[in-house]
Amino acid sequence: MDAERVAVIVGVGQVNDRPDVAAEGLDSAGLMVAALREAERDAGGVWLVDADRLSTVDQISCPDLGPGIADGVAASVGAVRAVRETTEMPHGDSPIRLMIEAANRIARGETRIEAITGGEALRTAAARAKAGTSGGDILRGSPKRRGNPWRSAHGLLAPVDLYPLYENATRAAWGQSFEEGQAESGALWAGLSRVAAANPHAWIREARTADEIVTPSAANRPLAFPYTKLMVANASVNQGAGFIVASLAEARRRGVPDARLVFVGRGAGAAEPYEVLERGSFARSTAVEAVLEGVVAANGGAAPEEVELYSCFPVVPKLARRILGRGVEAPISVHGGLTFGGAPVANYMSHAVAGMVERLRGTPARGLLYGNGGIVTSHHAVMLSGVAMDGAGLPHDPDVQARAEAGRAGDPGYAEGFAGPAEIESWTVFHNREGAAIRGVIAARVPSGERVLADVPVSDAAGLRVLLCEDGEVAGRRVEIRAGEVATATVARV
Repeated sequence: MDAERVAVIVGVGQVNDRPDVAAEGLDSAGLMVAALREAERDAGGVWLVDADRLSTVDQISCPDLGPGIADGVAASVGAVRAVRETTEMPHGDSPIRLMIEAANRIARGETRIEAITGGEALRTAAARAKAGTSGGDILRGSPKRRGNPWRSAHGLLAPVDLYPLYENATRAAWGQSFEEGQAESGALWAGLSRVAAANPHAWIREARTADEIVTPSAANRPLAFPYTKLMVANASVNQGAGFIVASLAEARRRGVPDARLVFVGRGAGAAEPYEVLERGSFARSTAVEAVLEGVVAANGGAAPEEVELYSCFPVVPKLARRILGRGVEAPISVHGGLTFGGAPVANYMSHAVAGMVERLRGTPARGLLYGNGGIVTSHHAVMLSGVAMDGAGLPHDPDVQARAEAGRAGDPGYAEGFAGPAEIESWTVFHNREGAAIRGVIAARVPSGERVLADVPVSDAAGLRVLLCEDGEVAGRRVEIRAGEVATATVARV
């Protein structure tokens, strides 16, 4: 093992910014700078001025900072000689991808020290928008979100609109009743809340019961069926996190004790087609399967002692835990998840990295980190360990896209202008801020196999009750599609 080419994490840092006046909080760059300074303190000594590369995760809360945000962050922390980069999109797997790339550059002898950071000031941005000093709904109106005219016509824009299609389809495919699916979500999220309650870096440190999480109430309003507020990512945060990756030899030269080093193992990455409507199924992700199976195999095949399974919405860790063979009671996070730990858009996994490093230091244990970006779109995972693993210091190719493609169903196509009978594939129901159901949206398959979207309007109260699972299983039920500027549907009753 060549210590000059073995990648280790030497320092981690996290910041929660809670000013008395929300509009006066740090911006995204300020959070990144603060997080890197914390990581440098954690590593001991002076590191950032000698960094060969500084990478930032794309942020959306402060668009005025522009594409040169990495330059500003580098200047602020003294990393003036570092190559700077910012990820192209704000995807949640970005910190893991950047870590894998950094470890590979170190293994090839191209760099010795790399800094990775991200931050989002969405709480501050929302306060400024409310005061009229900045733009509107950043999460729903991000200019980087690619639209689709069929989805847009039915209001399927933001993650909270689209993830229910996966949630409802997978639940039906697994043979769960609505109540069983919600019970699984509640159990997983209650576990996340307990982790967050014990984590000083979590945004919400209050343990919740499964019933509190899945039961609609004035404080836990329904959003898009079957999700309530406590079941989705909480982006109303000001959070930053970062970490420093270095060669083992460099860490030892700078006096970092071996017990504080965490080794970066091998990673895996793959993606689904970017456009959700072009995917062959909402009940499966071959990219998730390829990445999780691939990362375990690449690191010797043994199950890790610790995991962080991305938890923007329950369906993601539900998919992941089944692939890994983990029971519903097994922990899925070291940080607390995106509801309770906090959801700084694409940078949550930097917080998870910090939590995992703190968990693994001074132990022989291993930890798997899995990040998801977009709408079950891009996926990266990596294994960390408190001791060196087989293959340490050797570069590797994390690309498992071919494996993902091999099992994937093709694009079903879209039945534009279709009218007639179809079969429900998946669905959701949107609610207003008072908790009332206001509109259903279904994805259905027409007799030729193509996909079509249709609304169930608020005037069809009986149809909405069906979509709320008050009349048995919905997937596979017959609907009658009516063409129009926005297609509508009548749902068959049992």
